[in-house]
Order: sequence, then C-alpha cells, then structure tokens
Amino acid sequence: MILFCLPYAGGSEAIYYKWKKYLNPSIELSPIELKGRGKRYNEIFYETIDEAVEDILKNIKDRIIDNDYAIYGHSMGSLLAYELYYKIKKQKLRKPIHIFFSGYKAPNIIRKKENIYTLPDYDFIKKVIELGGTPEELSNNKELLDIFIPIIRNDFKILENYNYEKKEDKIECDVSILNGKQDSINLEEILAWKKHVGKGFKVYSFEGDHFFINNNVKNINSIINSTLIEYIDNQYAN
Repeated sequence: MILFCLPYAGGSEAIYYKWKKYLNPSIELSPIELKGRGKRYNEIFYETIDEAVEDILKNIKDRIIDNDYAIYGHSMGSLLAYELYYKIKKQKLRKPIHIFFSGYKAPNIIRKKENIYTLPDYDFIKKVIELGGTPEELSNNKELLDIFIPIIRNDFKILENYNYEKKEDKIECDVSILNGKQDSINLEEILAWKKHVGKGFKVYSFEGDHFFINNNVKNINSIINSTLIEYIDNQYAN
C-alpha cells in the first residue's frame, strides 16, 4: 500500500518526512515533490493547477498500475488530490482506495477572488499569514523569505486562478476529511465535501489552526493507519 502525500502552498515533500516514524510498516510513505522547490528547485513553476496535476500523475503513473494506494493532501494539496482523482479516472487508471482531504474547503465553495499573489512582497506575506497560509515565524527570516516568496506566490497564483468545474460523477472511493478547529474554514465548507463523495465519508477535527497537521502528526497517522490497515486486512481475508 502506497500513501502519496501532496503539500500545502509553499511546502515541499519534506513536510511529510516525520510521518515515517508513525506509519504502519505495511504503508509506504511517498511524499510528492512539486516543481520549483526542494529537490526540484531549479524546475520552472506550474502555470495552472491542471499543469501541476499532469506532472503529479506523470510521476506516479507507473507505480499505481499494480499497487493499491491512497492519497493525502493538505490545503492546496487537497485541491491537487481532488483534480488528480479525476485525471486518473479519465485515463482509466487504477483508482485510489482512499483519499484524505485535509485543511481545505470543498472545491465548489467559491470565495471572493482577491488576487493576493499580485501584492508587493511585504503585503503579500502579511496577507498570507493572516489567511493562515504559512507559518508566521517565516516573516522574520529574510534569507528563508527570499527563497520562499516566489514559491508560495506562484502557488497562490495557480490557486487563485483555478476555476471549479462540476464533475459528472462523485468520487468512487471512501474519503476522510481532516480539519483544524481553529482554522478559518468553517464547518459548512468542510461538510460540503460530502456532495462530492459517493461512498464512505468521515470527518476528523483536531485542535489547531490551518497548520494543525504539524502538531497532530501522531493522531493523524493513527487515523491513516487504522483506515488503510482495515482495507489491507479485508483484502487478505478475501
């Protein structure tokens, strides 16, 4: 069983490294590195969400042919996971057995477009922090900011220019929704995910803001383990 993990805006695959300590050995942790950061720092940024999804699929395609797998996405990663599912389905590839959507409103919920990504650096970072889009301690580290701003600015660009299109079919695998109790995303926006799901649907709430995944690693991985191991056990039983 492979668990593909997609990062939040400005994040790299490294945000998931600590999960290896808590995941069941039967689950292979496979964080996805996006262009323009981490080990792909020198690659050109994506222009659209669709371009990012195409790149992700290209990188996992060979591995999902013969393997059961699940997808976890946080914030921007949830939107990528949502569109990735339908890209996989369109190409008639093996679909995930479970998707974990974390820290993101249902994709049909449209908020007022602000074009935050066009703001000058200082105003941009200030606004991103206000929205819970990045840890506040980054604002005091100029060296990190010089690296970080172009990455998160581009992530915000593709997010803010994303246009939701209603899908013909609902998601055909079980889904878990994870959210922080103190996040700005409200319960109505979280529960709206149910409209997109055709099978099992569970919601888990954690203490914390938008970055609740950083302070709840053990509990989140406990949910992932119990969810995926149950599927593995059922496969062996059959």
